[in-house]
This record gives sequence, C-alpha cells and structure tokens, in this order.
Amino acid sequence: MAAARVSAAGTASVVAAAIAVAVLLVAPATAARYPPLEKGLSFEFYKTSCPKAESIVREFLRSAIQRDVGLAAALIRLHFHDCFVQGCDASILLDKTATEPSEQEAIPNQTLRKAAFKAVNDIRDRLERACGRVVSCADIVALSARDSVVLGGGPEYKVPLGRRDSLKPASEKDVNDALPPPTSDVPTLLSFLSKINLDATDLVALSGGHTVGIAHCGSFDGRLFPAQDPTMNKWFAGHLKLTCPAKGVDNTTVNDIRTPNAFDNKYYVDLLNREGLFTSDQDLYSNATTRPIVTKFAVDQGAFFDQFVFSYVKMGQIKVLTGSQGQIRANCSARNPGGSLPWSVVETVADAAESLVL
Repeated sequence: MAAARVSAAGTASVVAAAIAVAVLLVAPATAARYPPLEKGLSFEFYKTSCPKAESIVREFLRSAIQRDVGLAAALIRLHFHDCFVQGCDASILLDKTATEPSEQEAIPNQTLRKAAFKAVNDIRDRLERACGRVVSCADIVALSARDSVVLGGGPEYKVPLGRRDSLKPASEKDVNDALPPPTSDVPTLLSFLSKINLDATDLVALSGGHTVGIAHCGSFDGRLFPAQDPTMNKWFAGHLKLTCPAKGVDNTTVNDIRTPNAFDNKYYVDLLNREGLFTSDQDLYSNATTRPIVTKFAVDQGAFFDQFVFSYVKMGQIKVLTGSQGQIRANCSARNPGGSLPWSVVETVADAAESLVL
C-alpha cells in the first residue's frame, strides 16, 4: 500500500508538473517592449487612410512564403540593409538609372535576393489598388520583415508606420561604410553600430536574424582555408567542406544548422557549440562583452524574442523620413517623375476637374 501511495503521489506530481508546463505553454505572451517612437511615426498611421494595409501584406506573404520559404529570410535581410545605410527609407529598392548607380550594386548588397524586391513591389501594387498611393515602400519593407519573422515562428509585434521614401540612393562608399563584413569581430561590429545608436545588446539580438536564411561560401570560407579557424567546431568545419570544398567555390549553405527555416533561438545554441557560420557570428560567443547575452538567449527563447522586438523596432526607426519629407513612390524601384514632389496620392484628370471651383 505504501508503495502504491508513493507511486500514486509520484504520478500525481508528474501530472501536476505536466499541467504546469502546459499552462506555461498556452499562457499569453508578455506584452512586447518598444523603444520610443520617432516623431511622425505611429502604430496606427494607416488606420483611416488604409485600414487593411497590414492584413493585405500578411496575406500576400503567407501565400508567398509557403511557395518559397527562403523569401522570409530575404525580406528580413532587406530591412537590415535598408536601415543600416542612409536610414529606413527604401533607398535600397531604387534600381540603377542612366545617371545614378543603385545601392544594389555595392558588394554587400549583391547577394540580396531579387525575389524580395519583387515581393515588395507586388505588395505595393495590391495596396494601391485597395487604398490609392498612401503606403510607402519603406513601410512595406518594415511590415514585410515583421510578417516574415512571425510567419517563421517568431514573435508577433507592432510596427511603427509613417516612413516616407527617399529621393536618392546612397553612394557605394556609404554602403560599404555602413555594412560591416561577415569577417568582422565584435569590436569592429560595435564601431559600426555605434554610428546608428545601437549597442552590444542590440547587436546580439539583431544577429539572431541569422536563425533563418542562407550564406555563400565566400562569406565564411576564410575560416576553413587554408587552415581551420580554431573557434570552429571540427565536425561543423567538416560538414561545411562538403558544400564548400575549396576557397572560391560559389555554393550556399544554411545559416542555422539546427532549424534553418524557423525563427527561433537555435542560432545562439549554434554559437554555444562553436557552429556559428561567420566570424561575426561566432565572435559574439568568444567576446567577453557579448558572451553572457548569447548564453541568455540560447537558454531563454522568450528573452531573445523580447529583445529582438525592441532592437528591431529601434533599428526600423533609424533616420526615417516623415511628414512632407521624401515621397510615396508609385514604383518602389524608381523615383516618381519630378523627383522631389512630395504628394502621396496622384490626382487623375477627372479628380482634378471635379476639384475646380468655377
């Protein structure tokens, strides 16, 4: 009987523990933290002018990412590359013209996926049909990045809206000066981020975007050849050499070996196991300043999600254009004719005629 009571008590304890875990799993997430909003931005910017804007973006991407799972990582990366250079102004989207180069031609941007640029313009077309020309390309990039995070299993969060689109791209020098190469160590990374008011915690959280996506061999093969980087796990190095058997081979591999298409905290688990792909990844764990943050995120996905939202929204407000600055592009890949005209909705001849007072 005593044994039976002990067994029953043990079973009850297990059941209670299981219930407690289940409650934790279904409990509502803690409300997201947000940095202060820049003047001119609002979480409800399109509430009146385009109330279905966010649902239009979400539904388009839900279908598009089902067809091409890699699109999510491409859109997340596009937002990074837009904001780090000249601010979050959609300048990265501008194509080359006869008189002006494109940011896309700069070396750090040459591996941005064309599918991401097409998705932004496809979304823009749908938004214009629904609401007219009121939603900026810069806001579409920010919303697309958020929805890519969410559709990949990451945290849901609000996006401050009201950005406007730039009238010109950044120079190649500006791009190179703003985007640190994947061979950078933590001090170098922090020197880049300090220029845009991002700190070590932001660095580690934003690097978590590498939990999805792919990388070209050339961005990390210096860690394999001519000699293996001692900070890299030997098994992992051997695995990478199956894809990148020699320096200069232009193949690709996943950023996160554990869950390559899921937005989760496994990227940090990779780093703890010395399986970070880039020098800029693995040095986050080697460096004494950032190692505790990496460790925290590796064991606590909720802590990562919380900080990622805060840092990503903070990044998404770098040097934004608002109010009458810039323009709302009719085509995200090109400036509107006339360049500096500030209007966001173009009147048709009929609209203009109706507005005349005779």
